[in-house]
Amino acid sequence: MASTQTGDGDLDRPRLSKEAVVDQALAIADADGIEALTIRRLASELGVTPMAFYWHFRNKEALIGGLAERLWGEIDADVDPAADWPAQLRRLMGSLVRVLRTHRCASQVLASSEKVENEAVLRVTEIVLEVLHRAGFDPPQASEIARSGLWTGLMLVMSTPGFDTSATEAELAEMQRRDQVRLALLPPGQYPRLVAAAGPMTACGADYQEFHDRFGIDLFISGVEAKAAEAKAAQAGSPDV
Repeated sequence: MASTQTGDGDLDRPRLSKEAVVDQALAIADADGIEALTIRRLASELGVTPMAFYWHFRNKEALIGGLAERLWGEIDADVDPAADWPAQLRRLMGSLVRVLRTHRCASQVLASSEKVENEAVLRVTEIVLEVLHRAGFDPPQASEIARSGLWTGLMLVMSTPGFDTSATEAELAEMQRRDQVRLALLPPGQYPRLVAAAGPMTACGADYQEFHDRFGIDLFISGVEAKAAEAKAAQAGSPDV
């Protein structure tokens, strides 16, 4: 929160740090969604005038960039140097998805700021590319895999049945119930597989999310391992090697 400092004969003047602004902006976006985050609301909750923000962020777009930097900074990129590269990549993917799950606004912020460059995103990307380099991928291949990894994480969270950053837990439960009933009541002779999968096709609880995320990360890692094996086989069969 803002702190105050009183000068000789002056009224208390709120002093605002960049960290305090981002803290409060993230709290608002997590609670009510990114659309609810406005400079006016932020100023009101921090007890300052909107002009106070221009020392740190010139507009809302720059503020979203600050949120993106904070969220990228929460990704645990400290991989175990003794682990093999698939385990390192799985750990990085797992940390990305945990951040996306922890913060209601994270999917929208990271998706909208994919090309934003800051120290946090550069650090994470460098580590991912180093892991992929050790796996045998050249820079074009590693770059594609790194980008696919980000969008795989976003897809896993945003494709969860009932994903809606504005819905309450009760609303999600009711949405799941209605969707499950709708599928379960389809003509079984015409849609036998959909009827049988009515539960998992509409599940959105915490237990299902854990399975959903783990299964999705496993699929991604398996695909990367398959491409690494292809690249290694191609190198072994090249007359130039």
